Amino acid sequence: MRSIWRGAVSFGLVSIGVKLYSATEDKDIRFHQVHATDGGRVKYKRVCSIDGEEVEYSDIAKGYELPDGQVVILTDEDFDDLPLSTRREIEVLQFVDQDEIDPIMFEKTYYLEPDGPAARPYVLLRDALENAGQVAITKIAIRQRESLAALRVRDGVLVLHTMRWPDEIRRPDFGFLDEDISVRPQELKMAEALIGSMTGDFDPGEFTDDYREAMTALLEAKQSGGEVQQVPEVEDAGGSVVDLMSALRKSVERARGGSADDAGDTAGDTADDATDDASEAPAAKAPAKRAPAKKAPAKKAPVKKTAAEKPAAAEKPAAKKTADKPPAKRARRSA
Repeated sequence: MRSIWRGAVSFGLVSIGVKLYSATEDKDIRFHQVHATDGGRVKYKRVCSIDGEEVEYSDIAKGYELPDGQVVILTDEDFDDLPLSTRREIEVLQFVDQDEIDPIMFEKTYYLEPDGPAARPYVLLRDALENAGQVAITKIAIRQRESLAALRVRDGVLVLHTMRWPDEIRRPDFGFLDEDISVRPQELKMAEALIGSMTGDFDPGEFTDDYREAMTALLEAKQSGGEVQQVPEVEDAGGSVVDLMSALRKSVERARGGSADDAGDTAGDTADDATDDASEAPAAKAPAKRAPAKKAPAKKAPVKKTAAEKPAAAEKPAAKKTADKPPAKRARRSA
């Protein structure tokens, strides 16, 4: 078990460090809302009723609606400033007989465990309560809510029952209570005899949850019969990686009505064109950069050509051929 609260029991001048644990747990079979066709979970979003936008959990606050429709918004800081003196303390107020407490007031049940070196005063309070045959009325604050509580002993452990406040108990306002309804003495004796014949010691282990057992058997039968739905794993849309080349290939395939391989070849040709153009562009620009070398010898000897001029003259047809190359490739693709 994991403790949900940590504090101390204040018993006169004695302070007993304790940890609080939930004493009960639900065994109900829980169901999820799913899509009937594929078994996918149905999820809900927190949406603002005014602007229709989804609200992050960090932006949600507590609000109290006034009778005139206005809303008072409270933050965590507002709750922290409230004077809860019993925030980390179980204050013992008085001791009473357990029969004086109506079970209708009980709400939730918790176990108390001594914290660290508090075992000795813990045992002292436990034995004193058990010998006196009484329970301690206390106050405790759990999850920003102060509750009345009864502290008693069960199987050598201190047990805390949170209780509702008196104004939280509804009064039964039924019409038959004001009517004068009488029963015959023979009927009353027969009912009392029936009660006497069914009287016995209470053993909770003798009783079972028939509905839960039937539901468990139904689920096991469906599982063994193969009546289960394989729910596919759904990746988070925010973490998916998009393959750009694959998306382009599929787009080309859809536009041309061809296969994915044709689209891949088209994409490959486009990449090759870009490579060829990139490799050919410097070759076309090279003669332009070396043009000054051609003009320099012309000033020295206009009649006689130097060795520097011959490569420049030889490069002119190459540049022209390079410039004519892309139209030839485009002609072949068009064919």
